[in-house]
Amino acid sequence: MGAVSVPSLTVTDIAVGGMTCAACVRRVEKKLAKLDGVAASVNLATGRARVSHPGEVSPHELMAAVEQASYTARLPQPERAGDTDDDGQESAADRAERSRLIVVALLSVPVLVLSMAPALQFSNWQWLCFMLAAPVAVWGAWPFHERALRGVRHAAATMDTLVSFGVVASFCWSVYALFFGGAGQVGMRMPFTLMPSAADGVAHLYLEAAVGVPLFVLVGRFLEGRARRGTGAALRSLARLSVKDVAVREGRHERLIPVERLTVGDTFLVRPGERVATDGVVVEGSSAVDQALVTGESEPVEAGPGDTVIGGAVNAGGLLVVRAAAVGADTQLARITRMVTEAQAGKARAQRLADSVAGVFVPVILALAVTTLAFWLGAGADAQAAVTACVAVLVVACPCALGLATPTALMAATGRGAQLGVLVTGPQALESLQHIDTVVLDKTGTLTSGLMSVAQVTVVPDALAESEVLRLAAAVEEASEHPLGRAITVHAVRTLADEVLPPVRDFVAVPGFGVRGRVEEHLVEVSAVAEEVPDTLADALRTAEEAAHTAVQVSIDGTVMALIAVGDVIRPGSYRAVNRLRRLGVHPVLATGDRPAPAQAVAAHLAIDTVHAACSPEDKAALVAALQAEGRRVAVVGDGVNDAAALASADLGIAMGAGTDAAIGAADVTLVRGDIEALADAVRLSRTTLATIRANLMWAFGYNVVTVPLAMVGLLNPMLAAAAMSVSSVLVVLNSLRLRTWQPGPTPARTHKPRQRARSSW
Repeated sequence: MGAVSVPSLTVTDIAVGGMTCAACVRRVEKKLAKLDGVAASVNLATGRARVSHPGEVSPHELMAAVEQASYTARLPQPERAGDTDDDGQESAADRAERSRLIVVALLSVPVLVLSMAPALQFSNWQWLCFMLAAPVAVWGAWPFHERALRGVRHAAATMDTLVSFGVVASFCWSVYALFFGGAGQVGMRMPFTLMPSAADGVAHLYLEAAVGVPLFVLVGRFLEGRARRGTGAALRSLARLSVKDVAVREGRHERLIPVERLTVGDTFLVRPGERVATDGVVVEGSSAVDQALVTGESEPVEAGPGDTVIGGAVNAGGLLVVRAAAVGADTQLARITRMVTEAQAGKARAQRLADSVAGVFVPVILALAVTTLAFWLGAGADAQAAVTACVAVLVVACPCALGLATPTALMAATGRGAQLGVLVTGPQALESLQHIDTVVLDKTGTLTSGLMSVAQVTVVPDALAESEVLRLAAAVEEASEHPLGRAITVHAVRTLADEVLPPVRDFVAVPGFGVRGRVEEHLVEVSAVAEEVPDTLADALRTAEEAAHTAVQVSIDGTVMALIAVGDVIRPGSYRAVNRLRRLGVHPVLATGDRPAPAQAVAAHLAIDTVHAACSPEDKAALVAALQAEGRRVAVVGDGVNDAAALASADLGIAMGAGTDAAIGAADVTLVRGDIEALADAVRLSRTTLATIRANLMWAFGYNVVTVPLAMVGLLNPMLAAAAMSVSSVLVVLNSLRLRTWQPGPTPARTHKPRQRARSSW
């Protein structure tokens, strides 16, 4: 067997047209999988195929494979706000289908009324119905016939095959009855019954089925399409947050340019009421910024010089001058949109099972229809009853619901999660969220705000001056992304006034330890406090720990020179978040690189009884492995580089949105608004979503298990069977739509407890 080079794999999205049911999804996936090294996941709700393929397989080859399966394929265009298809409005194809539906309804309603109300049947009514039904059976149902014929040419069967065969069989039998079975006689009356019957030896007409099947299926598709567009409303709302034009400052002048021409470092203006064009740092001005639609943050955030603002946020106050820090695909809004889109492309385990069933569903239904026809004829029933039962089997079966069960729920849930500030990478993350029973929480930047400030600087007597120690330490920390480093740098800049920090060489950041670099020929290290500190610093260390402050030591040329105590505050929602997690049956564990005293102080405040302090990145990963060895399903929440290993090794990694790229990249879930309380919302949303998916699939399977046997024994009129089939798909989509309005609400207490609680301290 030839080895596949994983690093060379490319992911390409393809828009697939013409899919109508789960059997179509299965067929496209199998066709693409026949290409060497290609794997595909097709989403019926979005009409997209996400294809992983080697570099030597071009996108055009992928599209050709899809077209060989009798579907259309194209590379999707880059999404822009305001595009017709992106704003939830009908496309040209949707409008054409709506026009077809209106014409079919106008022609079909008289046929249905006359066929179902014997009192209204006048002389030669059946011939009027025939003239009205013929265009419906041929032109109105032509999309089904066309797709069915394409399937026959490729030896494949889909839901369109069932609908087409049902319409053709109903109409052809009615033609036979009119011209050869006596139903065309003047004065003929036909009763409407649920059971097939002949009136005075005259063959029964099934024109109502010939028009009812395409009418109800088209109505179902129309309602289903509107509902499916609704499930993507949150994603479209994100797309609409992007700005088209931006006012760029050039010296004393400004000019309006397309946002695509904005580059990193450009300075642009954000007037009151306008959206921030891209991620950046405020240079001038101060204002309240509303980030609710981007991060789910309910309250406006005050922004002033030095503060970061997110593209898409609304300036609710004064004029801001912002320097662009990221543009295009690198912005947080683009990342959120990309993560939501990718999450909707995946499949839950239950949906993969449904797709497997759908792969044989239509052939099995066709076989059952033929078997039903043969059985009724063999049992001595008249041809009319046999044909009726056969047609009912064809039109009542519904593989659509199987294909829509997961993607519609996933689209609605991921969109709602994005509105609440919770991003998931896909259905696997949702499934893992549902089952976690232990969560390992980092302290700094997770349970605490991470907005630290220097509380005390203690220098070894007869050593360097405090200002000199601060100058050297801040020079090294200026290159660090850790909250401790930022706090030390800000404090030094304020203390040293206008003094410029010297450059640093040979900078190294050691996760879980600290930073070091060479400043003016001095080797400067700012690191976690060693087990033993100079006696002159012992009292300062004790004071810092009693105040729940984090202490770091500054070493110059290998000698400890100072101790810096940095204060942090617990996030306002941390206590509620930990309490809600406990009520959900999730056991909290605190694991931090900080010393035991501050870690225990935070844990005591939040009522966390399992604490692991002074953890290195390796220690955190080992802790996760130990908990997993106990049979626990472990989630890790963190925001720093030192959390990345634990995030990657956990059953579920959860990153704070304000954390580092390394943490976010290793995580399965990102809490965009940086609020730990969103974690409990994420757990509850996952459980509600998977319950919705299970309900959808139970309905989809249960509907077919009940209705197909009823049709086989002749207890379903074909027209009612068509209506039931259409309603089945619509109900699945409507059930998923409930997730769009899901609210976190109060957290109910869980009755069970974790299997075991490990207690230890470092």
